[in-house]
Amino acid sequence: MANEIKLTKKDRMAVWFRSFYLQGSWNYERMQNGGWAFAMIPAIKKLYKTKEERVAALERHLEFFNTHPYVASPVVGVTLALEEERANGAPIDDVTIQGVKIGMMGPLAGVGDPVFWFTVRPILGALAGSMAMAGNILGPIIFFFAWNIIRMSFMWYTQEFGYKTGSRISEDLTGGLIQDITKGASILGMFILGALVNRWVSVKFAPTVSSVKLSNGAFIDWSKLPSGAAGIQQALLQQAGGLSLTDHKVTTLQNNLDSLIPGLSGLLITFICMWLLKKKVSPIIIILGLFAVGIVFHLIGLM
Repeated sequence: MANEIKLTKKDRMAVWFRSFYLQGSWNYERMQNGGWAFAMIPAIKKLYKTKEERVAALERHLEFFNTHPYVASPVVGVTLALEEERANGAPIDDVTIQGVKIGMMGPLAGVGDPVFWFTVRPILGALAGSMAMAGNILGPIIFFFAWNIIRMSFMWYTQEFGYKTGSRISEDLTGGLIQDITKGASILGMFILGALVNRWVSVKFAPTVSSVKLSNGAFIDWSKLPSGAAGIQQALLQQAGGLSLTDHKVTTLQNNLDSLIPGLSGLLITFICMWLLKKKVSPIIIILGLFAVGIVFHLIGLM
């Protein structure tokens, strides 16, 4: 192609530098979309010449996006490659680009925290902290430079990896490789979302269904326990042996729901939110609605 447009290393470095500010305009509705669109501006200016094309590209990248800020780089790279091919006439639509972004961001988000926040940073912090406590000024200096060298290098090389991988993906448009990747990424994203619902969504209904008086010997008789630490120890041992803490067994509505399917309430609320989103209800309205319902249900004793 004689007039093929290519993103140079300088263009990709401009995107890489701007991606440092991915969370600069974080919001509850579309999370990191503002920072993502800001990072893509150098590429958009290079690939598209008319105002209409640039506006459409910015709107395309102002959709929902959220992942760990460092592992977003391979997603940036793949997106750059897809945008480059699209600008050169390849049949890549908005749904494909957004689908690849959404499909990649979920699995990668689960990698960023354990690697960076729970491994690399604590190790560097412990090393620098021990040196600082010993009065060595090199402690904070080593932490600052080592952390940023690791962070910036990782973001650059993974962005380049994503860019090169994305270029190979776009070469196989006729074979439907993009469609397969989009479908697989979407399935993986939904699987991860489903696995995390029970962990992230907590709903507890307070109404009491029944209260049964227990017979003697089925509960801890606090009046017969010695005082002090010895009494606490005996109480813990009796509880571990199966005795109840009180003389009544109280069954709540939540206990019955959990006996059917643990986490059923949270799952139902998730489905309701998904249905509302499908009906084009704003996420902000849904969040405010959940707050209102939670407050009202608590005041009337339902939750």
